[in-house]
Amino acid sequence: MTTDRTPPPDAPVAVAVREVRKRYGDRQAVDGLSLDVRRGEFFGLLGPNGAGKTTFIEIVEGLRQADSGTVEVLGHSPWPRNTALLPRIGVQTQASAFFVRQTAREHLVTVAGLYRKDAAAADRSLALVALTEQRDVLVENLSGGQRQRLAIASALVHDPELIFLDEPTAALDPQARRDLWQVLRALKGEGRTIVYTTHHLDEAEALCDRVAILVGGRIAALDSPHRLITSAGARTRLLVPEGRIGLDEAAALDGVDRVGEQGGSLVLETSVPGKVLQALDALTGLDGVITRTATLEDVYLELTGHAAAGGPSPAGGGSPAEGTPAHTLESRA
Repeated sequence: MTTDRTPPPDAPVAVAVREVRKRYGDRQAVDGLSLDVRRGEFFGLLGPNGAGKTTFIEIVEGLRQADSGTVEVLGHSPWPRNTALLPRIGVQTQASAFFVRQTAREHLVTVAGLYRKDAAAADRSLALVALTEQRDVLVENLSGGQRQRLAIASALVHDPELIFLDEPTAALDPQARRDLWQVLRALKGEGRTIVYTTHHLDEAEALCDRVAILVGGRIAALDSPHRLITSAGARTRLLVPEGRIGLDEAAALDGVDRVGEQGGSLVLETSVPGKVLQALDALTGLDGVITRTATLEDVYLELTGHAAAGGPSPAGGGSPAEGTPAHTLESRA
């Protein structure tokens, strides 16, 4: 299923990956990953530390050689290092390098010059990430969040068509995060393709057309955030003010799967919230009752929790079909 902002399944492909593997010693970091990123798509790559995200991204960017499998980026192989691709892609890594004795603007002018872009491109990138006021500040004197924004500006200064962002909001405060969201939405609106890793699940849910959740070097689930949430059957939580209803009485309500206590509230988990709300209304009224619907974080925690508990991996070592969470595959294995 597509939306008005999601490229259709038959859209041209920006990144095509087939059965890519990478091992470090006795650890299989990437284990038979296959996926396509469509042109114009905002594609999220999620997973716990050690899931293989950074290794996979570095292979796609041409910074690391895969042990096996094939990768095409904008119709070309990124390895051996393909310099013809460099002007067409922008890369922001977790540990970005800077010319620290230059000002923010001087740094961007230098980077722009490497791509034969003029100083005006540096000024546009500074404005894009809200660093114009810091243009004359030495890079070494910028705050951590400001350096993060400078790294993003460096990835965008040459106007690339494919952008790789590795946890770009990691050092940003909540307002700066939301400001960057607007920048990224604008880039997508211009038709850019964005491949994005993050540990902020609310961010992925708000921004991404599709996400792939990696567990143990494999794809555990791949689809739009909405379809992953609905297909996983994650429960809705109803928060009832403490003292309104007893634990046993709440647990006996038709449709309630689990009851707990949290922060002065009774938490009722259910897959049929309408039915439970109707029953609560008849018993106590709904004043003060808070409904928290399932989120991408619920799906993520369920999938990564299976892996942490030593559950079986998806059969076959390849990618599951879109919309198929790992726990569904595990039940078939």
